[in-house]
Amino acid sequence: MDFVNFRVGSKTISLKILDILFTERYDDNLTSLPNENPSFLGVKDYMDTPTPVFDLGIMLNKQSTKSANVALAETIEQYITFNNKWFSALERSIDNKEAMSSELDEQMRRFISWYESANVQDPDLKDLFKRLAVPHRHILEQAKLLGGLTPEQAKEILSKEKRNNMAQITRLLSSAKELLTFNHKPIIVYTTKDGVTPYIGLLVDRVEDSISVDQSDVKSLSELTSIGFEVDRETKHMMAGLIKLKDSHSLIIEPSAIFRPQHLTHEPEETEAYGLF
Repeated sequence: MDFVNFRVGSKTISLKILDILFTERYDDNLTSLPNENPSFLGVKDYMDTPTPVFDLGIMLNKQSTKSANVALAETIEQYITFNNKWFSALERSIDNKEAMSSELDEQMRRFISWYESANVQDPDLKDLFKRLAVPHRHILEQAKLLGGLTPEQAKEILSKEKRNNMAQITRLLSSAKELLTFNHKPIIVYTTKDGVTPYIGLLVDRVEDSISVDQSDVKSLSELTSIGFEVDRETKHMMAGLIKLKDSHSLIIEPSAIFRPQHLTHEPEETEAYGLF
């Protein structure tokens, strides 16, 4: 069986090649329709066929990747402000010959824990967070030595740190924020049931790769709980299994199970067959 893998937030999903009709960049130009489903984005007129488009990020992660990126960018901006505040407080502590506040020390520990354990999948973003450690650790080590120096010596060291390592930290954090804000360019994957007619569109973050697997490589959904997928009743029916990748699993999505408007007429209650639209 041949699949194409796509990234959706922290997850990798797989679609059968025969289920994929076309992909295009998402330009936020869909036609809105009244609907209470949070994952339904709107309709795109594709090949003269009104095609509903769903956000797989909301389906699988309870949050769109765009919203997650905005929240992370806001956190980064807060830490840029905090680092400048912390360094200014360090300069004042030398001028006034007084210790830094314990509250700032605790905030600094939280900042270190945050960038060391940040669960990001984008390789460029991951690299930026990794590169924070060297200049940041150097500043902290220098800060510990200032108490044994004269005020003039301490100010000279701080001036050098401000020009070099502090500036580098700010650049790295600003680059990470820019990456989240401007570099996320999701795509719509148009699926088909007959190989010709568009069925539904699925919003994903990016294309990963294509793979060929044997049926024996596809694991049952019962293994989801052991690798961290949280599945609710509304989305479980569209998941067809798991594929073992090098270091993780990919979730097989069955697009024909997502859009079932007839169930709104015949099965008004949420059953195993209840559709999402």
